[in-house]
Amino acid sequence: MALAPRTGGRILVDQLLIHGADMAFCVPGESYLEVLDALHDSRTIRLINARHEAGAANMAEAYGKLTGKPGLALVTRGPGATHAAVGVHTAFQDSTPMILFVGQVGRDMLDREAFQEIDYRQMFGSVAKWAAQIDVAERIPEYVARAFHVATSGRPGPVVLALPEDMLTDTARVRDADPYRPVRAAAPQADVLRVQAELAKAQRPLALIGGPGWTDEGARAMQAFCEANDVPVAASFRRMDAFANDSRVYAGDLGTSGPPELIKRAKEADLLLVVGARLGEMTTQGYTIMDAPEPKQRLIHVHASAEETGRVFRADLAIASDANAFALALAASAPLESRPWKAWTEAARADYLGSLVPTPYNGDLDMGRAMRELAGALPEKFVVTLDAGNHTGWPQRYLQFKRPARLIGPTSGAMGYSVPAAVAASLVHPDRLTIGAVGDGGFMMSGLEIATAVQHGAAPIVLVFNNATYGTIRMHQEREHPARVVGTDLKSPDFAALGRAMGAHGETVTRTAEFAPAFERAVAARKPAVIELKTDPELISTRTTLTAIREAALKRRAATAG
Repeated sequence: MALAPRTGGRILVDQLLIHGADMAFCVPGESYLEVLDALHDSRTIRLINARHEAGAANMAEAYGKLTGKPGLALVTRGPGATHAAVGVHTAFQDSTPMILFVGQVGRDMLDREAFQEIDYRQMFGSVAKWAAQIDVAERIPEYVARAFHVATSGRPGPVVLALPEDMLTDTARVRDADPYRPVRAAAPQADVLRVQAELAKAQRPLALIGGPGWTDEGARAMQAFCEANDVPVAASFRRMDAFANDSRVYAGDLGTSGPPELIKRAKEADLLLVVGARLGEMTTQGYTIMDAPEPKQRLIHVHASAEETGRVFRADLAIASDANAFALALAASAPLESRPWKAWTEAARADYLGSLVPTPYNGDLDMGRAMRELAGALPEKFVVTLDAGNHTGWPQRYLQFKRPARLIGPTSGAMGYSVPAAVAASLVHPDRLTIGAVGDGGFMMSGLEIATAVQHGAAPIVLVFNNATYGTIRMHQEREHPARVVGTDLKSPDFAALGRAMGAHGETVTRTAEFAPAFERAVAARKPAVIELKTDPELISTRTTLTAIREAALKRRAATAG
């Protein structure tokens, strides 16, 4: 049969349908009107129009984290692409499948610095797995199929495709591509046996679980193996949902909020079994828990990308494998007969349980106690989204996760992520309670996406930790330049009133006893909610104060001067 002619915009949308797309996030632009017009006729792809391109990109990134499928974002050229770049960077560092489609100037105007023109292959070349431009409408099926393949295969990540405006209006007769099939490595049985052999020689093993793409089945398999062999488990930075926190072998997160003893334990371990996680700066405490490039600990590193296993630390056993496939293979193996590290594991678990006890605080709003109350009120299925900043220490330290519960936050440390991510999470999982944790600074970067939630029927509950400062930077200021505060104070609006103005439920909490009732009312409202938490800037983290940091810094300076 002769193929019917289609516009480039129609061909593109048809490919998205073939590859299983059901949701996309955008800020509309004239440079990709043909795509928008084709989406008008789609009854399968739900288009969510955000209020800022960074919000759309972060929503797509959150979708990718939650589903394992590429999150789709569509933005216009120039300013649209530059605004969306933050989501691409987060997807790259967080290994999240994502595809960003960028409208481009017409092909007849290229290389003239036309209105809003940028070469997106250069712009995104270092923060995307692949960045390309589709210049011929007949090749759209090829490019889009490759984009889905690259975004999901091996170590997942973002792809950027530029779409010249006139290419999208061209008509072409072309066959559609077949649905994509991700390619993921699986460890041979011999590698599983080698892991067991290495573990059998250990006295103080520690498993480090993290990275992207964990399925509920894979997480349960990893738990079964570690419990069967009494191996203590740490989660990598902001990946606490990869391993059941109520497991008797779970020892906390090796990031910014776990038990301080866990860092010491990682340095003292004689075997580190790392599954799925990159050994990046945050998880390795600034690359200090191991010596680079030759760790003192025996290192087994399992990662989807072979290149990642020797990036900083040489592994004694490097295995290129999808984390889930590897976990399932491990779970099928027989437990070791001798496990001399049982006391080591029990001590690590005791440290973690001790960290769940809130640090004593006599102020009006005790966020440690409030978070423990929240932990007790959460259902089996929930999603927590994080932003960047010291306020995340409270949910990271005091909340607990077990699949199907999910925690998503930018390991890239990008502010402005939590609110759009919470909107996306509520849309992806409308049956689950979604809670966004964000500081006053981060909310002012993307909080207007609450209006997007109202428009599209999402119902996240956003907790705004308002301490009137960029807390993390203030903490660093006091540590490096004590009592010399500049650029970190904030004057913010009434966040609860702002939420109500956008159509959300709004609450303000100033005392510990007010938190639980306010949260219950927010849940009962069954619509987006903003709960402003008036927190004490002096309590700069879950374990210390600004005064203590300042005094320690002044003491160091005095000792150095002396």
